[in-house]
Amino acid sequence: MFFFEDIMFNLVPIFIIIIAIIVFGSILLKFTAGIKQNVKNNASPVLTVPAQVIAKRTEVRGEHSHTWYYSTFEVESGDRIEFEISGKEYGLLAEGDLGLLTFQGTRLKGFERNR
Repeated sequence: MFFFEDIMFNLVPIFIIIIAIIVFGSILLKFTAGIKQNVKNNASPVLTVPAQVIAKRTEVRGEHSHTWYYSTFEVESGDRIEFEISGKEYGLLAEGDLGLLTFQGTRLKGFERNR
């Protein structure tokens, strides 16, 4: 019985340290990926192209139900690009809208509808 207690006494701190390393490592990787994407976006040219709103969607995440909004645009070449947008932009866009899409990498700069 004492042998088992000695093993547990020695293994529990090691287990806690391993879990802490995994948690903080995951946070660091996520943070680093965000910085890399931001640097890549900043290095990309700002493009303005004719586009059409093809789809809109929402995603609810977390305990407190935070909502994320997305819109998919199709450009003249037939390529489709999805951007995260604000709730206000989501409400103003309608599927089928035509206009000029301005973006930089994965960052939406704006969408101006044709009038």
